[in-house]
Amino acid sequence: MQRELAARGVRRAAGILLDLGVSSPQLEQPDRGFSFLREGPLDMRMDTTRGETAAQWLARAEEKEIREVIRDHGEERFAKPIAAAIVAARSREPVRTTRQLAEIVGRAVRTREPGQHPATRTFQALRIHVNQELEELAVALPQAVDLLEPGGRLAVISFHSLEDRIVKRFIRERSRADILPRGVPVRAADLPEPQLRAVGRAVKPSEDEVRRNPRARSAVLRVAEKVH
Repeated sequence: MQRELAARGVRRAAGILLDLGVSSPQLEQPDRGFSFLREGPLDMRMDTTRGETAAQWLARAEEKEIREVIRDHGEERFAKPIAAAIVAARSREPVRTTRQLAEIVGRAVRTREPGQHPATRTFQALRIHVNQELEELAVALPQAVDLLEPGGRLAVISFHSLEDRIVKRFIRERSRADILPRGVPVRAADLPEPQLRAVGRAVKPSEDEVRRNPRARSAVLRVAEKVH
């Protein structure tokens, strides 16, 4: 972020918006492998010029790794049977397409919330893992704050509870002055000024917006202002 802006002559920003969602064109292009609704190669990389595809990772990962990724990144309660089913399926033939994976998960998951495809959480978990999205977010947030001018605002739209948790914790910690270890004999007046100030509460889409744009249903917007 800093390098790209510096190359454009930008040293300070009055506002930075981070939209963490996958774009609709990415979801709708079968060759990107993001969607279980369209047959395509199981790729899932945001940057197709580097890194490991979802298919390549599933081919080499141990069952325990697959289970942990699906459980932790997808918050999937059926992670154990799904991981076992993937390992069993790949012993017969490589899992290379979105349809293959969706069918494997569909057979492993007996029940699901109304209106949600059985493979939703698994696909989400693999995409997050393949692109290291949570790690990227943890790196991007402090960079964004460093680029803001005093009074500048950081706005982040997240679409997943794990992302929102990282954003919420980051804003909370940067909005505190008492970041010293407990018991350190320092007067309140001598504490450093917080770097950020939270602006309002988290904003979620209205029912009308969700009707017009169903993909906005899980969006959460948080805003913070740089104090100094």
